Amino acid sequence: EVQLVESGGGLVQPGGSLRLSCAASGFTFDDYAMSWVRQAPGKGLEWVSAISWNGGSTYYAESIKGRFTISRDNAKNTLYLQMNSLKPEDTAVYSCAARSTGGSWSQLNGYDSWGQGTQVTVSS
Repeated sequence: EVQLVESGGGLVQPGGSLRLSCAASGFTFDDYAMSWVRQAPGKGLEWVSAISWNGGSTYYAESIKGRFTISRDNAKNTLYLQMNSLKPEDTAVYSCAARSTGGSWSQLNGYDSWGQGTQVTVSS
């Protein structure tokens, strides 16, 4: 059974940092590119960042570029998102997603598997 389980969310003050993790199981992790996607309250899904199967290439949405860093450890079947300089507008449920095919990262129907998400709240 394919499973993606996110962790690391929580409440943080503006300007703070969080590190999200996504533990993968049930499939060959390094056969897949991975993305982080978020959904803010009352809004649609927004692609945030992506990483190639071997971590050699990374991609970021303009809204988080320079503040967030995506990485992966294929030996541990785990994806990460380091989030720094957090802003209230970063408040959302963050989910990881696995992708075996090419195409635009922001084309959300191109992903094979999704996690349930972890809540990130940025507030003073």
